[in-house]
Amino acid sequence: MTGLYYEEFTVGETIEHERRRTVSESDNQRFCDMTMNQQPLHLDGEFAADTDFGERLVNGLYTMSLAVGISIPETTDGTIVANLSYDNVEHPHPVFHGDTLRVQSTVTDKRETSDGERGVVTMHVEVFNQDDELVCEFDRTALSLKREFVDDE
Repeated sequence: MTGLYYEEFTVGETIEHERRRTVSESDNQRFCDMTMNQQPLHLDGEFAADTDFGERLVNGLYTMSLAVGISIPETTDGTIVANLSYDNVEHPHPVFHGDTLRVQSTVTDKRETSDGERGVVTMHVEVFNQDDELVCEFDRTALSLKREFVDDE
């Protein structure tokens, strides 16, 4: 377990996540297949060639899901009770096959639950490509364990 307990999150802290991922055509295809998203902009090269983008785009929900996965080890691995929400999702720049993505999370808010046994933590997650262009951003709110209430048996 490498995640942070509620007490260990600091509002204003930015966590640069070490792991990166180069998105492959196969990643995008499998994600679209699993989610039954058959949008031709993601899957059909000929269709996408006639768009403003000129080529297929990586599914935006894949980009967001990948960002959450990349952020887990340094934020909520083993210390989360539940993800409560994902808000203010934006995709300011497209992601293409072959792009390498990196992620950072900034803690923007935290508060204890009414019983004081857990805490709610909100992080602003940003995803950048290899050219440091912002390709996705969103707010993730998680219900986090407090260390003092964890049974260390």
